[in-house]
Amino acid sequence: MKPLLYLILTAGLSVFTAGGEKEFVDSNAGFARQQLKHMLKDTESRERLAFPRTTNKEGKMITTSMYDWTPGFFPGSLWYAYEQTKDPAWQREAIKWTEKLEPLKDFTQHHDLGFMMYCSYGNAYRLTGNKAYRDILIQGARSLSTRFSPVTRSIKSWNAFKSWHGQQMYYYPVIIDNLMNLELLFFASRETGDTSFRHIAVSHAETAMYNQVRPDYSSYHVVCYDTTSGKVLARETAQGYADNSTWSRGQAWGIYGFTMIYRETHDPRFLKTATGMADWFLDNKNLPEDKIPYWDFNVEEAGYKPGVRSNANNVKTKYRDVSAAAIVSSALFELSGYVDKSKGEQYRKSAIAILHSLASAAYRAPEGKNGNFILMHSVGSIPHNAEIDVPLVYADYYFMEALERYKASLD
Repeated sequence: MKPLLYLILTAGLSVFTAGGEKEFVDSNAGFARQQLKHMLKDTESRERLAFPRTTNKEGKMITTSMYDWTPGFFPGSLWYAYEQTKDPAWQREAIKWTEKLEPLKDFTQHHDLGFMMYCSYGNAYRLTGNKAYRDILIQGARSLSTRFSPVTRSIKSWNAFKSWHGQQMYYYPVIIDNLMNLELLFFASRETGDTSFRHIAVSHAETAMYNQVRPDYSSYHVVCYDTTSGKVLARETAQGYADNSTWSRGQAWGIYGFTMIYRETHDPRFLKTATGMADWFLDNKNLPEDKIPYWDFNVEEAGYKPGVRSNANNVKTKYRDVSAAAIVSSALFELSGYVDKSKGEQYRKSAIAILHSLASAAYRAPEGKNGNFILMHSVGSIPHNAEIDVPLVYADYYFMEALERYKASLD
């Protein structure tokens, strides 16, 4: 008998009944909610502003402050639980955890306000229509806009970046992850009629498309700019294997980001970039059969060498990164609706295949285990020797989002 994944990849979707796939979605969404319930209980003994992020070596939950880049994902997952059930109890928890983040509307110290605010307050406003949430999002967009430079035509990601090759410091680094934060700006432009937000978002997207995406549609993680001329000083990696390699989650951010940017602009250049990056990911010879990528596509390959300071020199295991897979699955459900029918069907089948892999015993945690996170086997940053083969809160968020997008397509 052929394995389930083989059937998904090689046969039409008719091998599944709509009812069967709805049951698959409902079962996994139900499991996710059970884990979230356990996690909520675990947070009761924590500090009020401690947000779930990952686990320690003992498998216990590690939390972070609101000023990390990840606090918006937990309330975002709670909003998906509410969307699935319409249960007021989930809404109360989602509101409580979202409103803890209100001070971030004035935060300007790094670029991740889109992750921090749009995953939390964005879902909150989408599902409640509360105008106070709208106003907080708009202020967050103003804060994010302060990091834009008309010289580089980009939003500065970090205040500085130290190369893995030595002591070289760069003071205008832009990472491919930053594409995800543009959705907050597009939202603010629509809501206010202020086109400056949209101008910043489109400028940043164009610059990333030209400087961060390679001709074959693989991607650089970090592009460093000169602050006075706007010239590209270096193309390096922070969390990938080597400067010229393709970090899997970076490629995932690019697929998702350019898909979203096309939705907001209808500019065919961005659609071409999104599909090119998706095809590169799905067709890559180094993508495992179950479509859950290794943490970098070029680990241990000839011609790819980590910087001398990178911990990637010390890690020989080719770890998977479930977070990249979850992001890509969610993105492909959306991207499938923007291309022709044949291409769209390919993307949809790949999105479904990834979801089924993520939901398998290989990657979905047993209930009540894994620090109460949903998925196992993600990678934060091997070069930094941080979060290696652990659960990550954003992997869970995009898994839940992918389930919601799949369910919507079945209705």
